[in-house]
Amino acid sequence: MMKKYEGSCRLSQQQLIDEYFMDVRAKLLDVAAFLDRIDRSVECNAEEDFRMMAMREGLQALCTRAPYRVRTIQMIFSDPTREPLSELDRKSAFGAYDYHRDKEGLR
Repeated sequence: MMKKYEGSCRLSQQQLIDEYFMDVRAKLLDVAAFLDRIDRSVECNAEEDFRMMAMREGLQALCTRAPYRVRTIQMIFSDPTREPLSELDRKSAFGAYDYHRDKEGLR
């Protein structure tokens, strides 16, 4: 288990808020707008989409007070496999790992 490193940031909490609050606020509003668009979509066909499942899990991790949230969330979205693919299975990244696809042996 990782320990929380208190005092390892050179800025005070107030300095961090003064410096970064507006940027973080804008990012949270972007996430909220995305989720609102998903909710208002004309067709509800992605409840089990692996990217949305990872998003929900990441948001839950974000709301905890556990140390190393960034690492936890990065690992939620990351491909845990170590073996290289024999060939590329797509032309672009999806931004999250499809655990369901891996369980079905499609990987």
